[in-house]
Amino acid sequence: MIRLTQTVQKGGCAAKIAASTLRNVLSNLKIPNTHPDLLIGGDTFDDAGVFRVSETLACVETLDFFTPIVDTPFKFGKIAAVNALSDVYAMGGTPKTCMAILAFPLSTLDESVMVDVLAGACEAIKEADALLVGGHSIDDDTLKFGLSVTGHVHPDRIWANSGARVGDDLILTKALGTGTLCAGLKKSLMSEDDISEAIESMMTLNKIQDLLESANVNASAIHAATDITGFGLVGHSMQMAQASGVALRFFARDIPALDGALLSLKNKNLTKAHQSNDAYTKQHIFTDENAGVDEEARLLMRDPQTSGGLLLSVDPKYSEQLINSLLSRFPRTKKIGKVENKNDFSLYVS
Repeated sequence: MIRLTQTVQKGGCAAKIAASTLRNVLSNLKIPNTHPDLLIGGDTFDDAGVFRVSETLACVETLDFFTPIVDTPFKFGKIAAVNALSDVYAMGGTPKTCMAILAFPLSTLDESVMVDVLAGACEAIKEADALLVGGHSIDDDTLKFGLSVTGHVHPDRIWANSGARVGDDLILTKALGTGTLCAGLKKSLMSEDDISEAIESMMTLNKIQDLLESANVNASAIHAATDITGFGLVGHSMQMAQASGVALRFFARDIPALDGALLSLKNKNLTKAHQSNDAYTKQHIFTDENAGVDEEARLLMRDPQTSGGLLLSVDPKYSEQLINSLLSRFPRTKKIGKVENKNDFSLYVS
């Protein structure tokens, strides 16, 4: 059986172009992104674009694709689809329609692999109560797959990454460590069974609206949100802090790690993104010398996540009941920090 991770050099969101490089490239462009109905564009590096259609309806637009991060085609397809759908959930929206993006090496992989990848994606789309309405495919040297997703959200209920408020609690819905664990898989140091918690986490939709309702928590109690993917916890949270004009304080001891992730980091199962995420954020992080943050904890915060969890900036009056509800679907949900007034740094680790 062909192991998909052995057919590519980089896998999952660890294959993303470094955030600093992306910022430099975009700064040289005159991007057509000014319109009175464009509510969220690319200027704050949010998870998706949002365009107002009417007073009560806005469309959430996103796309995401990458190379294989696991070996099983069905699991890869589902992870890629869940990862793409996550951007809509991170904006407070509901996915509606999806289009597939597929690059497939017809000369080296059997068509059955294509079938299994798409079947995994279809399962995720069905779980999201969304529709697959088409797509585009090409014959390419390496397998790449993802989705373009359109969702709906009320214009007054958008969870932008710019809404974090001083005093908010920071809640993370999934444990960290997919980057290092999948690096270990690619190196043949681990099997898919060894990283089963990580795979299950990556295949779990970041769907939380129904959990808010069951906890009697209004969506407005979440002031800001972002999903943690290739730029790691520090990269995506720094973008939230800068967009909101605040500082975020993380409690290192409370940041959850997937089974085996810290040992994998200790064994130096790293990706290029660990280094680029550090370079992107190091000028904006202050670590308390008395916090006892070891090298593995530092790397965990920079670990590039694929289909990672949501980081929610939440009114503290509702944190406990929200966490209790989230735990029913996301068993590693944890409050990991607070939102503070901004001084010299965007992020504090204590």
